[in-house]
Amino acid sequence: MKMKYLTLVSLLTLSNLSFAGNPDRAGQAGATELLINPWARSSGWFGANSASITGIEAVHLNVAGLAFTKKTEVVFARTNWLGGSGIGINTVGLSQKIGETSVLGLSVMSMDYGNIMVTTVDLPEGGIGNFKPNYLNIGLSYAKAFSNSIYGGITVKIVSESIANMKASGFCFDAGIQYVTTLGKKDNDLKKNNLRFGIALRNVGPPMSFAGDGLSINGTVNQTGSSLTLDQRGSKFELPSLLSIGLTYVYRFNPKHGLNFSGTFTSNSFSDDNIAGGVEYNFNNLLMLRGGYNYQKAITSDVTARIAYAGPSAGASVEIPVTKSRTTDDGQTKGGMRFALDYSFRATYNFGGIHAFGVRLAL
Repeated sequence: MKMKYLTLVSLLTLSNLSFAGNPDRAGQAGATELLINPWARSSGWFGANSASITGIEAVHLNVAGLAFTKKTEVVFARTNWLGGSGIGINTVGLSQKIGETSVLGLSVMSMDYGNIMVTTVDLPEGGIGNFKPNYLNIGLSYAKAFSNSIYGGITVKIVSESIANMKASGFCFDAGIQYVTTLGKKDNDLKKNNLRFGIALRNVGPPMSFAGDGLSINGTVNQTGSSLTLDQRGSKFELPSLLSIGLTYVYRFNPKHGLNFSGTFTSNSFSDDNIAGGVEYNFNNLLMLRGGYNYQKAITSDVTARIAYAGPSAGASVEIPVTKSRTTDDGQTKGGMRFALDYSFRATYNFGGIHAFGVRLAL
């Protein structure tokens, strides 16, 4: 019991220390790929489900949801980022339950920009080869169920960005808590665990900076004719830390049909705050249809919007039972392999939208 409250107090205290920013700091952070949701399921309603997300996808929105992994889960996702830009995002995640209440997770996100022509001051038209930028985020997560109501987790992420002659690397932390409760009388299974709260703190870490030959200039001293190299020092940049607070209410018509209403408020240190809301229809855990809207200041017009997102999103998932589950003498469900296909679309201004596809295998 003491551990539950200590974790909650620590997270809230850390959030108060981390958010001293204001809208005037917009655009001053780096490593903003940390803000991209690369998963196909949760992005279908813009991450509005931060209070109820479960499995390996939780490492992006609220790592506490990782604790709901039943045994093993493997997910691969491919995102066509900002249609027409030629940028792709590949993401893979693995979660494994250890013991009765703990889960370990590993996630890797890589951005593919394709080949870019090398240009120099003397050769601005290129013709001397290509280079390929590499953006890579690796996360190692741990989550634990402290009780039937309190779940918590933490993630350590390694951030790496590089081009042909410069590189920046660093690390950051995520932490999250989910609280599961019941609204109204729990007189049947339809009202069991139907209300959830979540709070998450993400991308908290020391500043990063670029270094490498790209910051060096070769020159010649006129009087002596000797050559010299002038090294410049790269400026440090902050990580895009944020705090999110989510709420979910699940309404079940009967054991086979249900609606999930979710909303998440996100306070960004280096951009405007935003609110994401959405609803998901679930048919017997076989078919899920979802839609959402992400609101941020001035987002309703492509003239005034400060981000590429236009607001709406939609998605769907199909889950196929591969092997049958069994019920033990104490009423718990064991075993059962499930295979799932996920898809999401996020509308954008000035691009062809964002399409994401995912494949999931859960044991």
